[in-house]
Parts: sequence; C-alpha cells; structure tokens
Amino acid sequence: MSTFKQCQDKQEWDEFIMENGGHPLQLWGWGEVKSANGWKAYRLFLHDDDVIMGAVQLLVRKLPLPLRSLAYVPRGPVVDDGNREELLSSLADYVKKNHHSVVLTVEPDSIKYSVPKDWRKSKTRVLPARTIVLDLKKSDSELLSDMAKKTRQYIRKSASETMTIKMVRNKLELDKCLSLYHATAKRAKFDLHPDHYYYDIYSKLEDHSQIFAAYVDDQPVAFLWLAISADTAFELYGGVDDLGQQLRSNYALKWHAILKCKEWGLSRYDFGGLLEGGVSTFKKGWAVDETELAGTFDRPLSAAYSIWSKGLPMAKVVSRKTKKLFKR
Repeated sequence: MSTFKQCQDKQEWDEFIMENGGHPLQLWGWGEVKSANGWKAYRLFLHDDDVIMGAVQLLVRKLPLPLRSLAYVPRGPVVDDGNREELLSSLADYVKKNHHSVVLTVEPDSIKYSVPKDWRKSKTRVLPARTIVLDLKKSDSELLSDMAKKTRQYIRKSASETMTIKMVRNKLELDKCLSLYHATAKRAKFDLHPDHYYYDIYSKLEDHSQIFAAYVDDQPVAFLWLAISADTAFELYGGVDDLGQQLRSNYALKWHAILKCKEWGLSRYDFGGLLEGGVSTFKKGWAVDETELAGTFDRPLSAAYSIWSKGLPMAKVVSRKTKKLFKR
C-alpha cells in the first residue's frame, strides 16, 4: 500500500525533482520562500515500500473559518502518468486528514492532464494557463525563424546598442534591479510584493535563481529574473525603464537569457504566462504558437467549498485578502 512520507533532506528532495523533470516551483527553495511569507511547505514522497512513486511540494495557507485552510500545489506534482491518479487521490486524503483544508488545488506543468472523478476543473486560477514555451532543443536559427520579423529586428538592433548584459551577482546589483522594478510597476500599474520577498527568492532559491540585467553606464535599464530546474526556465519577473525601452534592451536581454539556458542544457523556456496588455504583446512575438497548459484543478474537501467556489461575500473577502498572496 502506498503512503506519503515527509522529506526533511533538501539535497534528496532537489535531486529527485531535478532528475524527474520537475518544475522550479517544486524545488525546496521555492517552498522556503513561501514558508517565509505566510504559507507552510510540506515535501511529500509517495512510497510503495522502498520505491518512490512520486513527489509533491504542498503549500498550505490558513484561512478564516469556516474555510480553515487552502492547500495548493504549484506546477506539480512530479509523478509519471501511470501513478498520477493514485498520487492525487492519496494526496487529497492526506490533506483532508492532516490540514482540514477547504480545497486542494493543483496546477500541473502539463498540457494534457487527467484527474480522478471527484476532482473538477476550477474557474479560479493562481498561475496563468496560457503561456509561451520555447523548445530549447531547437537550433538558434530555428528559434529565430519562429519569431515575428519585428522581434528579430529588435534583437539585432538592441544588441548593437552601447549596453552590457551580465548576471546579477550581489545584493547591491539586486537592489538596483528592484528600484527599476518599482518604477516599472508604477508605470504599468501593477502591485508588487514587499522587497523582502524578492530578497528571499534571491537567497533561498540559490543557484536556481538567475537574474540577467542590461546595463548602460553601470546602471540597469532592464532585468529578467528566472527560476530554473534541470529542464525548465520559468520567468518570474522583469522590468525595463524609459531608456531601456528606447534601446529595446529587453529584446537583447531575453535572447541572451534564452541562449544561456540552452548553453546550460535546459530544454524548455517558459515565459511565465500571458495576460492582457503590452507585456503579452511583447511575449507573443517570440514564437509562432501559444501554449495552453491544462489549467487549475480542485478537489473539494469540505462542505464550505461552495462558499469558496461560488463567490459569496465571505469568499470574496478571502479572495481579496489572498490575491496578493498568490502572486509568485
């Protein structure tokens, strides 16, 4: 009979995630980031005797009564198709018994995804299902040919400008990027986490956090922040200032990051989602097709799920309170 066992060993956990095609948001460091910011992370191996059948990093967040808590799996679990339904069913039982959550929500890193019959497709998402995913096994010329003509032109133009692209290596350089990010958020009118959240990502994801920046006169004019696993690069954040926009620096910067990920042996580059607006217009120029992931799946675990899912006044209040917590 299969059972869940908590993993307490960071190296053992990350090795399994990396060796089995897991997403960066299933790595130990991402759980540490969320644990420092209101969630609690549980790393669970599903065992059948001594054989590990799959793994899931489960995030749990307390909610007001009668909802009690929310259980969430970002871009997971990490399990093969043959053991998926058993893991999901066992996970629902585990969460209900140990955390009394109103719902267990999973957002797999898959295009096609089957779930047990007592699960349902959710209308409420955490991470966007629509995205751009580049196949890094393609040659440079193949990737370029898949882009819009204007994107290729801007890559060449921005690469010829007087700027330097390099990795962000210390907190002083990170602070400069965060200042740029604040300016970007103010201009584009979106909310940010407190700065300590970004410092947590930088320190706790360690080598799985990679930040590239384009500099003019030793000041960043654009930056791009990735979380990486063995196979996947996942865009977390990015920003560009007025000078960077004039120089089209974000084009040369993104192409540089893509080529670096190819060099490191990664096979997928995920643009982190498509929303409405100028940023998504920019992203769509990099590929012929969009990628539609399977989406968000819920396993109701409490009679209070109807409050959560139907948007009654209490659920609306909770949703407003948790909206910022869901930001990656």
